[in-house]
Amino acid sequence: MKIKKGKDERIFLGIAYVMTALFAIVCLLPFYLILVGSFTKESTILTEGYSFFLTARNFSMEAYKMAFKSPDTIVQAYGITLFVTVTGTVIAVGLSAMTGYVLARPDFPWRNKISFFFFFTTLFSGGLVPWYLMCSKFFKFNNHIYSLILPCLFSVWNMIIAKSFMKGIPVELDEAAYMDGCSYFKMFYKIAFPLAKPGLATIGTLTLLNCWNEYLFAYIMLANEKIKTITQGIFALKGRYYTDYATLCAGLMIAIIPMMAFFVIFQEQVIGGMTAGAVKG
Repeated sequence: MKIKKGKDERIFLGIAYVMTALFAIVCLLPFYLILVGSFTKESTILTEGYSFFLTARNFSMEAYKMAFKSPDTIVQAYGITLFVTVTGTVIAVGLSAMTGYVLARPDFPWRNKISFFFFFTTLFSGGLVPWYLMCSKFFKFNNHIYSLILPCLFSVWNMIIAKSFMKGIPVELDEAAYMDGCSYFKMFYKIAFPLAKPGLATIGTLTLLNCWNEYLFAYIMLANEKIKTITQGIFALKGRYYTDYATLCAGLMIAIIPMMAFFVIFQEQVIGGMTAGAVKG
């Protein structure tokens, strides 16, 4: 039976839909301007600025020709970024899941003290300098892509998400598995890991975006011109004395496309994981 909505509810839904549509337009507008700018002549951008509409007079593919002037460099940058992103995401999901599982178990006596230790680092961060010293002096990762993977490996916020999901798993499942002879690690990857997949999908998505868009560490740690990520490649399109804005827009589109394809293909899993994480306490 269909329940008839009251007047107040209809007004609220109408306002909510309008606000959501306006917010979506504001979020999509920069992307649309970059897309149009990448197909616009550079001379038109310099004289008339960015336009909302693309005409036959202003249309040009010259920006993409300039961006793909060195295709080997783009392919190499894609390969390095893809390696850093996949490796960092896989390891980050595993570390966050294992840490959250241990800290969520009521039979672990030090879980509250260790949880406070992790939470304390979110209030008082060491900053960028300790990260640089650790990567360059301790691990000797100068001019190495491992220096980009290391910052992606663990996040306290990801650990909190994993811990909240692990808390929702009944302890009786672990006890039954232990009685059947399962080890703690087997209980983790046979029981806890599959049940926490929605939360781990959220962690994977956040880490994926963080690793793919990483620029600051790449700029500081990678001085070798032969080792560049896709974000460094975009910045290289910006000249020292002159900036070709059309080519810069084309480079941004080249970097955005893989993440767009990822969200289009896996949007159901990504949205499901994030909405499931919103109701876990």
